[in-house]
Amino acid sequence: MASGHVTAPIGLLSPAEPASVKTRPGAGPRHLAFHPKLPIVWVLNELDSTTETYRWDAARGTLTPIQFITTLPTDFTGYSTTAEIAVSPDGRFVYCPNRGHDSVAVYAADARDGLLTLIGWQLTQGRVPRFIGLDPAGRLLSAANEQSDTVVTFRVDANTGTLAPTGQVVKNARPVTIVFDWGAIAE
Repeated sequence: MASGHVTAPIGLLSPAEPASVKTRPGAGPRHLAFHPKLPIVWVLNELDSTTETYRWDAARGTLTPIQFITTLPTDFTGYSTTAEIAVSPDGRFVYCPNRGHDSVAVYAADARDGLLTLIGWQLTQGRVPRFIGLDPAGRLLSAANEQSDTVVTFRVDANTGTLAPTGQVVKNARPVTIVFDWGAIAE
């Protein structure tokens, strides 16, 4: 630096005001996903198996809660937690796995405000879906069933968001994540 001028580093983070969002006691926020077009953020709570919808103010960096919804059927009485949240590329559908119920909760997202409506559940054909991943086109969803050592692939219905097993099951010791190589997909 010839002039002695100090430049602030690019990408420096500073807290918003308020600097955090208070969640319900025992919720256990684990993962979040942004709507691709709306100022909406969905937060998946691991400990109480819920999804919260927040309005996101990008200018202030703040989140305001607007909806709270369970990921489990009301008649389920067993122990279950959640893991990864996945959003379709167009923002119309949201997917949340249940580790214990061994399913993926499927929601439709309202195009105006991002509020979720439950469509139903798809069993993952394995135990403890630790992670789910949508392919970049949003046509396939894979569930990494950690305790049954399988990755099971489902076809996504583009109109309804529902999932249907493709029959493709990959054996893999304790799968816990799925990564799509965007470079390989683009080729």
